[in-house]
Amino acid sequence: MPKTRARRADYAAFRQITTRWRDNDVYGHVNNAVFYEYVDTAVNAWIIAEGLLEIPTGPVVGLVVASGCDFHAPLTFPAEVSAGLRVARIGTSSVTYEVGLFDARADEAAAEAHFTHVYVDRLTRRPVPLPERFRSGLRALERAATPEIGP
Repeated sequence: MPKTRARRADYAAFRQITTRWRDNDVYGHVNNAVFYEYVDTAVNAWIIAEGLLEIPTGPVVGLVVASGCDFHAPLTFPAEVSAGLRVARIGTSSVTYEVGLFDARADEAAAEAHFTHVYVDRLTRRPVPLPERFRSGLRALERAATPEIGP
């Protein structure tokens, strides 16, 4: 039985991403590896826009320890992609984000990804508890849909 695709209303915040000429592969659609770039961009752009971590010079940095993506439909150049963001799990030192990638005209996700960061001390690279301000900001992504965020 096919999996039901996520819809825009399933995500708490959105980031607009413009596809680039180089994103298309020889088959005429965005290459699967580029989807991961969009996911990384959506997560880190949200963190920066919210001012929750001092990237890249702050004492805490996020390292990707797991990721995955289910592909449902192609994306192409030129196009606008809406990256929907939500938090699936907040741990002591880790966060699992879920990102839906949508063609700007579609309500169903073209792809659904998950992306886990472990937050570590910038110098020692050892896990540290999430700063409380960051944890509080993450809780906003557990709530129902909110308006789209910046460019």
